[in-house]
Amino acid sequence: MDEMTKVAVDAMGGDNAPIEIVKGVVEAVNENNKIKVYLTGRQEAIKKELVQYTYHKEQIEIVNAAEVIDTAEPPVMAIRKKKDSSIVTALNLVKSGVCDAFVSAGSSGAVLVGGQLIVGRIKGIERAPLAPLIPTEKGCSLLIDCGANVDARPSHLVQFAKMGSVYMESVMGIPNPRVAIVNIGAEEEKGNALVKETFPLLKNCPEINFIGSIEARDIPTGYADVIVCEAFAGNIILKLYEGVGAALIKKVKAGMMTSLRSKIGGLLVKPALKETLKEFSVEEYGGAPLLGLNGLVVKTHGSSKAIEIKNSVLQCVTFKEQRISQKIKEKVILKDE
Repeated sequence: MDEMTKVAVDAMGGDNAPIEIVKGVVEAVNENNKIKVYLTGRQEAIKKELVQYTYHKEQIEIVNAAEVIDTAEPPVMAIRKKKDSSIVTALNLVKSGVCDAFVSAGSSGAVLVGGQLIVGRIKGIERAPLAPLIPTEKGCSLLIDCGANVDARPSHLVQFAKMGSVYMESVMGIPNPRVAIVNIGAEEEKGNALVKETFPLLKNCPEINFIGSIEARDIPTGYADVIVCEAFAGNIILKLYEGVGAALIKKVKAGMMTSLRSKIGGLLVKPALKETLKEFSVEEYGGAPLLGLNGLVVKTHGSSKAIEIKNSVLQCVTFKEQRISQKIKEKVILKDE
């Protein structure tokens, strides 16, 4: 496709803003000349970072926004009162059709609320779930929902499964993706009330390839392509995943420094180990899309560095080219009517 993908990026959101945000955006546009980024935030601070880099000037535009939404602020109030914030300004660019997508490492609550209030849900979608790609032995899986809907109902989880299947098939190229629901055992009769009520609905849903329950220990093996759960369980899975991964990397590095023999061995395996650890890094997969909206909203980690921002911007191209929102309308909504 020759058409440009236009992405609004919140330059002021996250622990490392605007330094890492701007760096990631520059890396993205230098890698793909079919992307135009609108950086929203305090103009002078953004300009100060941009002057350090070489890039095609027509691919990055600054949209001034004087206010910043802090992570501690109540999300609904912040979205309604701070109209000139970097998040609200960027979301309005998507709502108006100027941009195709929005990326932010800022306040999770503000991004979730703003995405639904400003960009808006697709008519017929009951809830918009956050769906990050997580690394597995076989590649990656989609965890849906990981933080947007703590008190989900069975009908919500069924829609999550359908949207997740559309995403994995269209964006990741996985035909007939395997769908599983997070449970405390493999047996159908196990689980809490939500899981027990949702299981037969998924089992009898012809639009998805439902393979049953998945226990948390089986998630890293790549047993399923789409992992369905409500946000409380999903967020715990995601955070534990990241924490254990970081702890293991530290342990491996420390183990390599215990003796002269381990140091020599470490030097020999370092290139292969570095490549393996890169494949198992959450950063490599970009941010988590908020599926089911009228445009793409992507939330990245608050601690995001340039690599995650770059990958989040690049994933917006695939999302647009594969017409994910339109496919969700066709496969999730129209089939239900």
